[in-house]
Amino acid sequence: MKIALINENSQASKNSLIFKTLKEVTDEKGYEAFNYGMYGVEGESPLTYVQNGLLASILLVSKAADFVITGCGTGIGALLAANSFPGVTCGFASDPTDAYLFSQINGGNALSIPFAKGFGWGAELNLKLIFERLFADEMGGGYPRERAVPEQRNARILSEMKEITYKDLLTVLKEIDQDFLKETIAGEHFQEYFFANSQNEEISQYLKSVLE
Repeated sequence: MKIALINENSQASKNSLIFKTLKEVTDEKGYEAFNYGMYGVEGESPLTYVQNGLLASILLVSKAADFVITGCGTGIGALLAANSFPGVTCGFASDPTDAYLFSQINGGNALSIPFAKGFGWGAELNLKLIFERLFADEMGGGYPRERAVPEQRNARILSEMKEITYKDLLTVLKEIDQDFLKETIAGEHFQEYFFANSQNEEISQYLKSVLE
């Protein structure tokens, strides 16, 4: 399983702490973790929470990542942005219970976390517990277990509805502001990570043309 971390500009200084904590959990599970920034270094390409959502969609639809960890100060802006793009079902978690219930009931592919609100003493412990509970069981297993069948049905219906109500990602990429798109994928390690893992040749080729 490939897990991607995306931080926006207001919380970039916490990137190394968040990624270190995430990697402790993914290493234990045998998952791969990829840090798409922002890294909190001077001069790097900025990411807004809207761009977080676009980048999450690019990674998930292309299968360059199977799950995205994102967030912002409150976690709400990143949540709204992520769910505005095709192929993303993003939940919100401020504690381990939120993370577990989202993974089991909704079975989504992205999680938004508040990295400023309530992010004080012991924050890395709460983060590690969030990640542990998020990946504790197979996504969409149901909670409580006797509710698994209707919950899985509802998640499937939502996914099918989104395929109807959302444009496909390649169309989105071609229609949005190209400078906005280029800035979104201008991160230091984007090309290294993305093109090695993307399974969608059309999206890969288009993004290569944007970066040229």
